[in-house]
Amino acid sequence: MIEMHEVTKAFGPKQVLNGINLTIKKGQSLVVIGGSGSGKSVTLKCILGIVHPDSGSIKVDGQEVTGLSARERKKVLSKFGMLFQSAALFDSLPVWQNVAFGLIQGKGMKKAEAKEIAIEKLRRVGLTPDVGDLSPAELSGGMQKRVGLARAIATEPEIIFFDEPTTGLDPIMADVINDLIVECVTDLGATTLSITHDMASARKIADRITMIYEGRMIWEGDKKEIDVSGNDYVDQFIHGRAHGPIQMQLLKP
Repeated sequence: MIEMHEVTKAFGPKQVLNGINLTIKKGQSLVVIGGSGSGKSVTLKCILGIVHPDSGSIKVDGQEVTGLSARERKKVLSKFGMLFQSAALFDSLPVWQNVAFGLIQGKGMKKAEAKEIAIEKLRRVGLTPDVGDLSPAELSGGMQKRVGLARAIATEPEIIFFDEPTTGLDPIMADVINDLIVECVTDLGATTLSITHDMASARKIADRITMIYEGRMIWEGDKKEIDVSGNDYVDQFIHGRAHGPIQMQLLKP
């Protein structure tokens, strides 16, 4: 469903992606792990077309998406749903309109019909219909994440991206979100790409896990293989060790 071949991207002198190779099969859940600044978010943005790679190939469902016109890209993006790191809800819209945004703006659906679907999706993520009339500011962080998930699945997309889905949540709410992600994705049969540094989340939502370091995918395998990867970088990361081959750039006074 998604293929990246030797994708590179630099911002000025900073080389962020150094030849990314990535394949996600239809219906598969792939989680990309890696530290801050390793290239996770830029990889995702390149697939979406938010960032244009300097070189390499990106295919979505067999179609090359680098260099598409605005109209062609809009058609490709209709296949996607996304849960953003901070939920990224529109403060000026009530919750149900946030969930229905893709239906109304993207598919031209009438508001009454879109609201019915939005309320159903809110139920799907464990929120009652009355939540639909609240503003995002009235919701807790966990509820905002649920609304973000409801919006991500509202159009029943073929592909869903999850950007740090559990950031800012306590361990119990994070596990609730992980369970909801697994259930919703299974129901849709969607292909998913997630980026996270939360290993509990990665272990729960992934079929396969890959690790990015300095703009390259340095390991990939089934999630059951992560603890016996034989890769020192992976081992240091999943156990959160300060000492190892990954050296953090620290500013000294």
